[in-house]
Amino acid sequence: MNALQHTARFIIKRSFRLSVWMIEQFSDTKLCTLKVARLRGLPEGTLGKDIADCLEDNKLSLVPKYESHDLKHVLLNFKMTPVDEIRMQAFMIGNGNYSIPSFVIFLFGAFLLPELSVTFYRDFLRGSKCMPISSWSIEEYAHCDITALRNLVFNYVPSTTKAHFMTSFLKASSYTAIIAGIASMLYCLPFLFSSNVSDLVGAGFPFVGGAIIATGGLITLSNLKASQVVEVN
Repeated sequence: MNALQHTARFIIKRSFRLSVWMIEQFSDTKLCTLKVARLRGLPEGTLGKDIADCLEDNKLSLVPKYESHDLKHVLLNFKMTPVDEIRMQAFMIGNGNYSIPSFVIFLFGAFLLPELSVTFYRDFLRGSKCMPISSWSIEEYAHCDITALRNLVFNYVPSTTKAHFMTSFLKASSYTAIIAGIASMLYCLPFLFSSNVSDLVGAGFPFVGGAIIATGGLITLSNLKASQVVEVN
């Protein structure tokens, strides 16, 4: 892992910690503390007990109004790391969680971690093939056996209509990324030949960003076509 990749992960980690801290400053955390205490008293092997253990191991607490976020981390077996956070958002978008926070977090991470675009794409596809869990809550499933829940989620058979919608959505997103990336590069291109240093710097970053976005779209599109060939065969 090079210095740039380390820096990207550091930025993501700090950004998430700052977001959590800001939410906690304007929320009553007492109820969440009591909830974790109740989860800790549940039997081993239940989702609630595993959530409590995960929070304790990572020295974290439930975030008010975002409790289901930790449920998904534990249920889907994504670690509390910068990379796994973005991977989980990719999974959840594929799973049907079309919320503004999910898209913002995913796009933020995907921009900083372009080398993992294939991994994010696979997580997206994996989420599209699993049982929708965006509406699941700790109160509803804390007492359930986590192994049984995982079997229920991961062995789900999605409808043909949903699979077709996800494929169409992926194609549209890929073409949009390619067009937007190329447009950004073309707009910045004339400034790259300028003798003015400020023009070079100002156009350089958007040009690179456009290249990354267009490349991500191309990779996603090629992976989608490859997966369709495999399914046909």
